Amino acid sequence: MLRTTLTASAVVAALLAPTSEHPRQATDGIPALTDRYGRVLTLRGWNVEDKTNRGERALSAITESHFRDMRAKGFNFARLLVFWDDLEPRRGRYSQTYLQKIERILDWAARHDMKVVIDAHQDVFGPAFGHRGIPEWATRTDGLPFTAHPDDWFAEYFEPAVQRAFTHLYQDQDLQRAQARAWQVLAEHFAHHPALLGYDLINEPMGELHQGEDLPTAARRIEHDQLTPMYNRLADSVRSADKDAWIFFEPTPIVGEGVATGLGRIDDAKAVYAPHFYNAAMEAGADYDPNAGWIEAYEQAVTEYPKQYKVPVVVGEWGPLNSSLPNMKRFYHDAMDSLGRYSSGWAGYVWCYGGGYCAVDESGAFRTNKELTAEPYAEAVAGTIRSASYSPADAVYRLTYTAARHGSRLTELSLPPGPWRITTDGNAVMLRRTTGKAWILASPGNEVTITVKHG
Repeated sequence: MLRTTLTASAVVAALLAPTSEHPRQATDGIPALTDRYGRVLTLRGWNVEDKTNRGERALSAITESHFRDMRAKGFNFARLLVFWDDLEPRRGRYSQTYLQKIERILDWAARHDMKVVIDAHQDVFGPAFGHRGIPEWATRTDGLPFTAHPDDWFAEYFEPAVQRAFTHLYQDQDLQRAQARAWQVLAEHFAHHPALLGYDLINEPMGELHQGEDLPTAARRIEHDQLTPMYNRLADSVRSADKDAWIFFEPTPIVGEGVATGLGRIDDAKAVYAPHFYNAAMEAGADYDPNAGWIEAYEQAVTEYPKQYKVPVVVGEWGPLNSSLPNMKRFYHDAMDSLGRYSSGWAGYVWCYGGGYCAVDESGAFRTNKELTAEPYAEAVAGTIRSASYSPADAVYRLTYTAARHGSRLTELSLPPGPWRITTDGNAVMLRRTTGKAWILASPGNEVTITVKHG
């Protein structure tokens, strides 16, 4: 058995060769995310976080079990929240301990064959306002007031002091340099880690409203005038240390209400548009209303940018606060269908063991309706995808693609727990299968159909 495994592994390695072929185009001309072998990627996973602990205890709530358990349920992707205030608690002093903690988490991800995006997270700017993110030494408010809203934390983004702090972050040259240097430090440390897929430059950026502006107008101005140049600065900083990783960038959270972004071009060959997929009413605990047209409006708005600028889409956060309400089963079906139409993948919020947003309970079992996120899918396709779909009613996944003529010939499938039968047509064979994964070898240039059926 060991010899067979080693032989199969050697064949897998030999068949993973770089390719110069162009990746397939997703729906309506949105490009696909690809790996270093030129294969088309699909990411399915969850955010991983520790917002409570800091300093010596930072990231201690994240354990190897997070990655083991996610992979066991068929997920291949994690968006790891890190905080600038822990990385650089004093200006110019970067915590080597924090970098080592991040590296240990990436090692766990690699051990369980998962890809990671490092997310520079902020909530309500940072610790100066009782949250996490931008350090206090980089927070400038011009003495404007701040009032906490413990029952509605998102409302704190509209406090004058918080809004002014964003303005200074975007406009003050010394803060621009400090933020860029922090990203350079991260990229220098993790550029060659096998689990590292990319960097999410800042979580849910906001800004300062001008007098008389409504929120959509302000969001588009902030995105165009402040976020676009910031992202280009930070991308340049990352590229000084890492030439290969994908760079993820977000619009303001207002996109969740069906408002198209005002972002301009991010001048990087491996840029990824990374919006979040939240609805204000559902965030407040309301049930999903399938007749309200929210998902349709969101999809229309969120696809405008990647169509125009030809960049892949990965949704960095999504999922309701209360997944057990009467219409939530319908929500998950509708959301998964929508995400599959235009994105290269997603990270649900959040992989933790408990209540609220947590994906699983204390025993590790999916919470109500969260199991609907676990489907068979193709993690990596060596070729041009013609169609890919999953029918929950029949529990059947079907993938059709034209196999690449050059480069990698291996397509990888991910399977959630359960008895799954895989069949291929005559142009492909299953080279290897393990618990939760299968590798398909296809003849170059041929049309291939793979069917995965439960039972």
